[in-house]
Amino acid sequence: MSARWRSFGSALLAIMATLCMGAGIAMAAEEAVITKDQKAFYLSEKDLAFIRPGLVLTIVEASIDADGVIRARFTATDPRGLPLDRNGVYTPGAVSTSFVVGVIPQGQTQYVSYVTRIQTSPPTSPNPGVSEPQATSDSGGTYEEVEQGEYIYTFGTRAPAGFETGSTHTVGVYARRDLTEFDLGQPSHDATLDFVPDGSEVTVVRDIVKTETCNGCHTNLTLHGRRHSVELCIVCHTPQSVDPDTGNTVDMPVMIHKIHMGANLPSVQAGTPYQIIGFRQSVHDYSHVEYPADVRRCESCHTTEAPAQTAALSAVSNSLRAPQRSRSRGQLAGLGEPPEVLQVQGGNYLTNPSRAACGSCHDDVNFATGENHADLPQVSDNQCARCHIPEGELEFDLSIIGAHTIPEFSNELRGVNFEILGATETAPGQTPTVAFTVHDDAGAPIAPGDMNRLQLVIAGNTTDISRYWSENALGAEGADGTYRYTFEQPIPEDAQGSWSVGIEGRYVQTLLEGTLQERPDIRDVGENKVLAFHVTDGESVPRRQVVSQEKCETCHAKLRLHGNNRTAVEQCVLCHNPANTDAAVRPEEELPTETINFKQLIHMIHTGEEIDADRKPYVVFGFRGSRHDYSDVLFPGDRRKCSICHEDGSEQLPLSEGQLTVQTPRDFMTAQPPMSGACLSCHTSLSAAAHADLQISPDLGESCSVCHGPTADFSVDRVHAQ
Repeated sequence: MSARWRSFGSALLAIMATLCMGAGIAMAAEEAVITKDQKAFYLSEKDLAFIRPGLVLTIVEASIDADGVIRARFTATDPRGLPLDRNGVYTPGAVSTSFVVGVIPQGQTQYVSYVTRIQTSPPTSPNPGVSEPQATSDSGGTYEEVEQGEYIYTFGTRAPAGFETGSTHTVGVYARRDLTEFDLGQPSHDATLDFVPDGSEVTVVRDIVKTETCNGCHTNLTLHGRRHSVELCIVCHTPQSVDPDTGNTVDMPVMIHKIHMGANLPSVQAGTPYQIIGFRQSVHDYSHVEYPADVRRCESCHTTEAPAQTAALSAVSNSLRAPQRSRSRGQLAGLGEPPEVLQVQGGNYLTNPSRAACGSCHDDVNFATGENHADLPQVSDNQCARCHIPEGELEFDLSIIGAHTIPEFSNELRGVNFEILGATETAPGQTPTVAFTVHDDAGAPIAPGDMNRLQLVIAGNTTDISRYWSENALGAEGADGTYRYTFEQPIPEDAQGSWSVGIEGRYVQTLLEGTLQERPDIRDVGENKVLAFHVTDGESVPRRQVVSQEKCETCHAKLRLHGNNRTAVEQCVLCHNPANTDAAVRPEEELPTETINFKQLIHMIHTGEEIDADRKPYVVFGFRGSRHDYSDVLFPGDRRKCSICHEDGSEQLPLSEGQLTVQTPRDFMTAQPPMSGACLSCHTSLSAAAHADLQISPDLGESCSVCHGPTADFSVDRVHAQ
């Protein structure tokens, strides 16, 4: 803490306490506000009480008078409601604020910003000398302090003459608080308020996608340094805003669709990159973005609230509550419980199709000429919903749901459902027999011989897997849905502990057979099931759980890998174990081989483009020599927050006993003990490897937990805190 703050810290604390009592502010418990993911969690009680880190903005009220003067009354507090001095004199850290304002005009659905600028592209631009309007933040406004932490901001910009006093207006504020002198960075926040200038009730809103939905993948959505909420973004990212350097609109629905479509945009695949050139001519190229789920899953972002929608939309929403293996034409089933966050207009994509929204993904459609639109020009959005209804009678039709049907989740598929009942003859040297069931969604049995693929995988031991093999079980014996398969390869003579068996398979079908929309060879895949069995243990002990399926599918929606055969994390780890590399398929000219241990594989893939330049890029060779280069992957969230993927603190050190050394031929350390391997797959620099190497005793092993254990000064939580 700096000397200038210490000099009057005690006096300030007294003032703050008085303010708290006077305002009736109840201080919440520290753990309810500050979490271990934040640097402030590790402050001393004294520093925490003085600094009160964090920032919360609230717009209390807003108005526009008859002369067009726009005012917003707002508060700036810490997360416990304690007022903050905007100038940073009476409380640590100046708070710098910016304001925006927009209106939803009568009969329209998107904002028009009152604050705009003309942006002209410079001589170095791809399109030099082009000028376009852009919505922006206000300048030239004034502040009036009402009381500590509460202010009135009067905009420098006035509402235009004749502005619509009966229309919904939205004021937004975004800010950062400068706590860099305390090594706490610049916490930021934003807030919005909807109001109608004539004082009537707000009845028209724009609520298509919620910030909470975005944060399912993005952790804490942060753009332009201080903007966090969709509610704020849509006030400026309006149809009136254009990037003059590229000619691309930055209208929210168009821009977001195109960014998430990324490499799959028809225009990008035809050779035109999708770029936006921003502040100080920074180039943002989204041509390599690969959305982690299927881009046809519109409901990943657009969650629906059934009561406010049509009957068809209601049915789609209800399908979210269906069992995992059930389906709907809208491919919504299989996503588990309905999301907690529902948008007022979450079904807008089903009921209000438009050229801008649809054309942002399908950007090879020319609505003016009719090219790629059944040769039908579309001069307005008035007729879009006539052809593109929410849901039709058949999949793959012109309805919104039909056109976005993912074949592998078709309502017409029979369904494949596995259960593993048990395993016998599992002692060392014995050939195990596995009992399992296969049924369709209606409960009817499916004979193994009728399937196109059915594999059983055995791996062990469950403390940390080092050996595995799979066998074709299409010849399994049995009837009425219950079958038994006896492995040809025995359990190794030296096997110990518990082992696991997993099942995978598919049933191939043709959809809409005999029609012009026929979809042949669709793989109807069963969800993997894995069962632990004892070899020498008295009881079966399953492999530890490090990550959860649910957390993976927050971004990936439904895991489908290796020809859609691998659908569960528990199945993946059977093969992706510490001893395994891509040696079997890697070309000689691409040696050395690369580890495919699950821990390294997942960390490296999600580290992607942030892998240290000195480390070889993470390139894995797979089936039939296919090359998979993950150098361009950009993780959408904050990788420092391990709990995004990890379960129950499984990232903490020390790791559980019995884990194996990982073979990492392409890394700086070619054999990595468990703790070093976990950390070095994210911290990929030479210096990190050197640090880890110094902490390994040839006789006694790793000492990482001395410094990085849960209560140590450099614990995993503390060094990853933001």
